[in-house]
Order: sequence, then structure tokens, then C-alpha cells
Amino acid sequence: MSTTPPVLAAELAQAWADIQRYHSELPDLAAPESLIGESSSACGAELSFERLLHEAVHGIAAARGVRDTSRAGRYHNRRFLAIAEEMGLDHVDEPHASSGFSLVSLNPEAKKRYRPTMERLQRALRAHTVATAADTKRSFRGPAARHGSSGGGVRVKAVCDCGRNVRVVPSVLAQAPIVCGGCMKPFRIPETAVSALAS
Repeated sequence: MSTTPPVLAAELAQAWADIQRYHSELPDLAAPESLIGESSSACGAELSFERLLHEAVHGIAAARGVRDTSRAGRYHNRRFLAIAEEMGLDHVDEPHASSGFSLVSLNPEAKKRYRPTMERLQRALRAHTVATAADTKRSFRGPAARHGSSGGGVRVKAVCDCGRNVRVVPSVLAQAPIVCGGCMKPFRIPETAVSALAS
């Protein structure tokens, strides 16, 4: 089995399609490879099926026009939790002071429903981890490789035509377009931000 990032991206896309079978209003995942190497303390640092389902909650919230977070996306509110519960995610504790209800976990029914998907994705994630660990031992790829695929994780604001914005690592946006669920146009980094990065 190939262990290149495109194969992992394909497995992520397939897992997302599996979620869409149960939740048809979930928009397509525009750039599955953007999840590889990305981390967010509010949404979960480790890439897993549980994290993918968490991201799907945000996708459904966007499709419904529901504001499910505040504090620049860090605090996950009760609207997030309500959609999470619809999708088979539970939050057993009181909300966290800074991230709210972000720490959700699969309930037993969801674990049963998605077991084959989780097993397939877990195999791809293990293979990807082995391949990338072996690759860094054989060759020097510079400081970006030592600090993850995001080149250190410096995020800039990317905007779409309808005025929505996201924070993104420029190298991730360069891999493939990230499409706004509101206007279906790609997010782009404004010229002023590009100039600031270059200087």
C-alpha cells in the first residue's frame, strides 16, 4: 500500500463521504490534504476519525448558517454541541473555560456505525506516520519539515468573495483551493498579507 500524502488525502475524502451517507447536508470536503499536518488545540491536535467527525460538525453548522463557535473559533458553543450530538458525538463534562464543548467523543452507536471507516482510516494514518518518519531520517528537508508541513504554523487570514474568512497556513492553501461553503468561491490571501509575508 502506498503511504504518500495523496493516498491519505484520498482515505480522508472517503471517510468524509461515509459521513455524508448518514448526513446528506454535509458539504463536500474541499481539501482533505489540508487536514494532514494541521492541528488546532480547540478542535483537537491529532488527526483521527473522531477529529474528522468534529470537523464535519463545523461543516453542517456552516451549511445551516449556524454560528457554532466564538472567540475566533476557539470556543465551541451549545449550538456546536447540539449538532455534534446529532452526529454521534458526546460531551460528558461541563464546557471548558476556553474551548467550550470542543472535546467531544464518539458514542457507542457511532463507533459501531463507523467501525469499518475508522479501521480503514487508522491503517492509512499509521502507514502515513511510518512513511513520513522514515523519510525524515533519510534526508534533510529544511526547517519546514522539522516543524511539520505547515512551515511552523504561521497562519494568515484568507477571505472569500462573500466576506467570510478563515485562518490558514499559506503552504496549505497553496496545495489546493479551500472553498467557502457560503459563496462556493475559493478563499484567497489578500495582496496586503502576501506582501507582509514576503518582507
